[in-house]
Amino acid sequence: MSDLSKEFVATAKAPQARGPYSQGIRLGQLLFVSAQGPFSPETGKLVGEDVETQTRRVLENIKGVVEASGLTLHDVVKVTVFLKHSEDFQRMNEVYKTYFPEHAPARTTIQAELPIPGALVGADAIACR
Repeated sequence: MSDLSKEFVATAKAPQARGPYSQGIRLGQLLFVSAQGPFSPETGKLVGEDVETQTRRVLENIKGVVEASGLTLHDVVKVTVFLKHSEDFQRMNEVYKTYFPEHAPARTTIQAELPIPGALVGADAIACR
């Protein structure tokens, strides 16, 4: 088995990590993107009060980490979406499909108690070259 070196991915196009984790880890051909919340990379503050605005911000943050590793959203193979309210699923989905219009990655969407006051959505991703 070959030795796969771990590469830490960091970018100003996504919020800085708020704890002991990395924005992303590249291991061989795989990229693991940490869960992203609806935070502005510039200010670190929560963006928007509706699920559409927050979903857009979350996906832009994921896109920033993915692109910082030299990949694109086309390389994303798995996304997990965390929704505070299951009734927001359809509205989140309308925004989500604009980021993955064709050949969407595998996805899991779960209702979850998000640890950030005011956050309605979050997501993490796995990409592969």
